[in-house]
Amino acid sequence: MIFGKIEENEEVIKFNLELKCSNCNKKVPGGMKSGKNYFNTIEFNKEIEEFKKIYLCGICRDKNKN
Repeated sequence: MIFGKIEENEEVIKFNLELKCSNCNKKVPGGMKSGKNYFNTIEFNKEIEEFKKIYLCGICRDKNKN
C-alpha cells in the first residue's frame, strides 16, 4: 500500500508496519511504500496512526461487504 504521494522520479521508501485487524485483532503483514519527501513527516505519522485504528484484515473486510 502507498502512503502519501510519490512524485515522478522520487525515491521510494519501503517499510513494514505491525498491523492488527481492528475487528478480530489478527496480526497482518504490513508492507508499505511512501515517497522520501513524505516519509516520517508529522502528516505521515498522523495518517499511519489513523490507518492502524481502522484497519481490517481481508476476512473482516469481506464480511463487511456482504
